[in-house]
Amino acid sequence: MTRPVTRPVTGLEAQIHVPDRLDATITAPPGSVVAVIGPNGAGKTTLLRALAGLVEMTGHVTVDTESWTDPPRLVRERHLGFVFQDRSLFPHLTALANVAFGLQSRRTPRRAAEQVAQGWLDRFAIGHLAKRLPGELSGGQAQRVAIARALASDPQLLLLDEPFAGLDVGVATGLRIELARHLADYRGVTLLVTHDAIDALTLADRVLVVDEGRVAQSGSPQEVAARPLTEHVARLVGLNVIRDGEGEGEGEGQTYRSFTPSSVTVSVHRPEGSARHQWHGPIASVAPHGDAVRLLVATQEPTRQELLADVTPGAATELGLTPGREVWLSVKETAVQTYAADRPR
Repeated sequence: MTRPVTRPVTGLEAQIHVPDRLDATITAPPGSVVAVIGPNGAGKTTLLRALAGLVEMTGHVTVDTESWTDPPRLVRERHLGFVFQDRSLFPHLTALANVAFGLQSRRTPRRAAEQVAQGWLDRFAIGHLAKRLPGELSGGQAQRVAIARALASDPQLLLLDEPFAGLDVGVATGLRIELARHLADYRGVTLLVTHDAIDALTLADRVLVVDEGRVAQSGSPQEVAARPLTEHVARLVGLNVIRDGEGEGEGEGQTYRSFTPSSVTVSVHRPEGSARHQWHGPIASVAPHGDAVRLLVATQEPTRQELLADVTPGAATELGLTPGREVWLSVKETAVQTYAADRPR
């Protein structure tokens, strides 16, 4: 497959401030894949759009030691690939023309651009759909075209905003495998916004947690999964996390405690055992979870927060565990992992 001329890559350094929306610093070495996770409205998409030059910001963005912000570069002058949540394919262009568009906009001759584009469509197993318009493609096929378009120009920075959202599980799994195969050889920097822990654990070598417009945590997927500092991350990896000194905010030296839903004992009366940690509140939701039934309990005391607990189907029936039922949760100290927060890197 013919590919564009390549360049040395030295990574990404950025400090971004978008008033009332985002205040974040990020560094990433060449070849790295950074999963950006956090709750809705946390600032994840704003981060990607700021890097692309699509929103006004202060600060700086440097890629391969070249500043994209001093002086400011237009979007088309930033050598990046962007997969938007809505794909944003040109509806009047064929799949082949969509993928070739970025190359041609950088003055690659049409025939050469189309040759590269066809190679990328073949790589994502949709080469036979090259002449179809976006409206004639399935969701999975259109997403493959969008990813191929972002990769075709060999960008210095690859931005992926929920690339598997809205796809069937089987389609998303296949596309995830194909993307992972490419990222293993990609020398640029990738930022992947996702709500799926699978993406963070299988595609990324680093995780950046964004919460309320700030970086709340960063580290390897294993580090973040083992010691989550936000409730959102804890939910993603199937843990409960509580913070000592509720309401003090994130900060270095603060103590966190995490435990699994399966280690939680649920009862309808206040427990009298040796469990050191106890909470009380109504059940917010009940849902199947593998062989168990997972409860989400909105605890009121001693702290106000939501905790997960797994019980057997038999116990759920016997105790009448339905939404609104008041329950007690308890966890033994031996089941709790305690750790301090590190300053985000």
